[in-house]
Amino acid sequence: MAIQTRKKKPAPLGSDVVAESSTPLHIQIRESIRSQVRDGKLIDETGRLMTEAELGRHFGVSRITIRNAIAPLVNEGMFDRSRGRGTFLRSNQPENWVGHLMGFSETIRDAGYQAGATILQQGMTNRHDAAVREQLRERAVWQLRRLRLADDTPIAIEHAFYPPDIGLELEKRDLVSIIMYRVFEDELGLAIKDAQQTISADLADASSAKLLGVKVGSPLLSIERVTFGKDGRALELLHAVYLPKYFRLSISLTRRH
Repeated sequence: MAIQTRKKKPAPLGSDVVAESSTPLHIQIRESIRSQVRDGKLIDETGRLMTEAELGRHFGVSRITIRNAIAPLVNEGMFDRSRGRGTFLRSNQPENWVGHLMGFSETIRDAGYQAGATILQQGMTNRHDAAVREQLRERAVWQLRRLRLADDTPIAIEHAFYPPDIGLELEKRDLVSIIMYRVFEDELGLAIKDAQQTISADLADASSAKLLGVKVGSPLLSIERVTFGKDGRALELLHAVYLPKYFRLSISLTRRH
């Protein structure tokens, strides 16, 4: 009697999972998901990950295997699961792993949250410290201080400074819902080249603690970023503090030989 053999199905397109590998299948899929999401795959424009069923078809495995692959990514903070909505890329990930320069609204929306803001202060000022004056090379600057929201939850305080000509243009726009870098590029004709960003730890003072709803002395993530145009001009100087729960820094390191 002839034994009928079944041809092995080819691996789905774009999958780097090897069935015969000594590495367990769910671990291979976990790392493949991590890698593909970094390249903007497997997620939609809101940062929502494909469903377990869709991922199962994509990788050619069971939903249980997919579930076991995703669980560690949720636990380590890469994804956030929301009942009834799906699994979303956490707000910090697009900028921190891929190195894309994104503003708060772009980052938060990509993570599946609704971005918002409360204006705390805006307008021209010449009462700024020497560091601001040195970075922007302006005697007077236009400032914008906002409490930043994710789904109506306060998670950051941003204090940004701009050259007067840029600030006076921004003043004409809705500063609650503005997507800053898109306005720079699409409306003001300012080509962004890159940015220099410094990240450090900080503690909440009385003012920031009240705004963010935390105790005085609570840990915060502090960021200073200078964004430059293609002509080398400083377009924005941003000082900000964030609740660490929503933002993490992940860096890939290579040993030098």
